[in-house]
Amino acid sequence: MSTLNVALIQSELHWHDAQRNRDRFDRMFEELSEPCDLIVLPEMFSTGFTMSSKTQAEAMSGPTLSWMKANAARLSAVVCGSIIVEEGGAFYNRFIWAQSDGRLSTYDKRHLFRMADEHRHYSAGGERTLLALQGFRVFPQVCYDLRFPVFSRNRGDYDLAIYVANWPAARALAWNALLRARAIENQCYVVGVNRIGTDGNAVDYVGDSAVFAFDGTSLLAAGSAGGVFRVALDLDALRAYREEFPAWRDADEFDISLGGERE
Repeated sequence: MSTLNVALIQSELHWHDAQRNRDRFDRMFEELSEPCDLIVLPEMFSTGFTMSSKTQAEAMSGPTLSWMKANAARLSAVVCGSIIVEEGGAFYNRFIWAQSDGRLSTYDKRHLFRMADEHRHYSAGGERTLLALQGFRVFPQVCYDLRFPVFSRNRGDYDLAIYVANWPAARALAWNALLRARAIENQCYVVGVNRIGTDGNAVDYVGDSAVFAFDGTSLLAAGSAGGVFRVALDLDALRAYREEFPAWRDADEFDISLGGERE
């Protein structure tokens, strides 16, 4: 049996204080008494969801990337989440996938949240990223991406979708409904990791980090408490379900153009 042991880290975030956030997560990592394969942090976990990209961004050689790599090596697990990165004079809300062997993979958030003017402070990603871990094919996404099912559509190329977020409490109903929907329509596991607390813009977050199975069954519901939440995902069960109920065979074919500029 191929099993992926996942830890979801749901926490408050210190506003614009990367060091204090790294220290907070170091303490939370101490709760990982048993080994796991994958540790998932929220969106912009080092700063909170901010439009102050010019003052809060780090380079790919910056301290938060170094911290992720060090913890991945120390814990023998992949550590992932999104941070603000400056590269080539542009700013990105970048999902980082840090492996225990020091290798890094990235995905730049494609859909920028215009209601907060994110599209005016960050550049949109132009590539669809796929990752691999313990036999699982993994599809990383960031927050607002969750609202766009065409971009998230499983083309038979992933088993687990990860959504890291700073999703406000005011739209918690949408968060929970869409996570479950993405699992059902794509016949995959879905992991959603959100933050709690209140940010520097007085926006409240209720958490609701969750894991759904390929048939929409809830495997984990974190509620509003901070902490480390663990779940084991069974790849053989997913494969058996896809064989028993092969809706994917009747999916429509389509292409998505990822080139060009977005506002």
